[in-house]
Amino acid sequence: MPMGTTTNPFVTIRRDLHRIPEPGFQEVKTQQYLLQYIHSLPQERLEIKTWRTGILVKVKGNNPRQLLAWRTDMDGLPISEETSYPFRSEHDGFMHACGHDLHMAIALGILSRLVEQPIDDDLLFVFQPAEEGPGGAKPMLASPEFREWRPDKIFALHIAPEYPVGTIATKPGILFANTSELFIDLTGKGGHAAYPHLANDMVVAASHLVTQLQTIVARNIDPLDSAVVTIGKITGGTKQNIIAEQARIEGTIRTFSMDSMQKVKQRIEALVQGIEAGFQCQAAIDYGANYCQVYNDEQLTRPFIDWAGQKQDIRMIECREAMTGEDFGYFLEEIPGFLFWLGVDTPYGLHHAKIEPDEAAISVAIRLVTDYLAWIGNRQA
Repeated sequence: MPMGTTTNPFVTIRRDLHRIPEPGFQEVKTQQYLLQYIHSLPQERLEIKTWRTGILVKVKGNNPRQLLAWRTDMDGLPISEETSYPFRSEHDGFMHACGHDLHMAIALGILSRLVEQPIDDDLLFVFQPAEEGPGGAKPMLASPEFREWRPDKIFALHIAPEYPVGTIATKPGILFANTSELFIDLTGKGGHAAYPHLANDMVVAASHLVTQLQTIVARNIDPLDSAVVTIGKITGGTKQNIIAEQARIEGTIRTFSMDSMQKVKQRIEALVQGIEAGFQCQAAIDYGANYCQVYNDEQLTRPFIDWAGQKQDIRMIECREAMTGEDFGYFLEEIPGFLFWLGVDTPYGLHHAKIEPDEAAISVAIRLVTDYLAWIGNRQA
């Protein structure tokens, strides 16, 4: 639905950021916008570092015992926007279709409140690039800048189109799946359509392979486990009367266990070897970006669920795990913490060209997270 004017500064910020989506590690305008706002805040308690196109902001506490961190992602997606917004993307072919514009606006709102009303503990705000790819969390974790300010606990949220505003959802343990990109290139011998016996057709080879890949989950994975192999894109050939010399398959693998991830990859490799032999072609497999599972710390998540469940303006749901992927999982591999879903009530799902999250969720999240960080950041050790 069309959006009118707003008096909420963080809704305005979200709309500004929505106009300038950028791919991973190219978030130059986004970084500049965020830094300009951060430098406009009172600086007495702030320390600021940059890492590539990311930002780290440390807020000094009144009586620190630990360093708490809040992480947000920054990048957009290669999607042509189809929303009704008057503030649509100004970058052709790119869009904030996964809520990172909301995530950043929420983070700035939390930062603003906790600069004005500091808590006892130190706080670190992590603006992480390249969540959608090629993956910014893992290299950021290893950077000297992050290691110097390595937090004791870390938290994050992600918008959820299926939940109404005012609803949040999470669970202890695994929340998001292990994920891997999948790219398979097939190379055969091209030729004239009238002489198929003199060529090796890679459109036919790719078609056979896609069908075979669908047997992996059905016949090679324990039915009590969960896995997904999705092929989202096939390209091949140049013209209708030319036998294709090359074809490319692009997809994704998602599993709840690393053992199943390895089994899926082993089976893909075996099937590809069969295609090479059967169609007298060459194949190359690239697994691209691999993200580990998002595994919420039990000792932090359970108290958060109990605490949020007592908030009168929040509906707390203990949800099931999902096959979505998030490189926040790399932070949680090394640092205790959790991620939760934030309801934004829109009929279109994540990564959809028409997604229009309800901006009322921004204020809900700022208030909730600020209160939570103050609750744990002012408690006695």
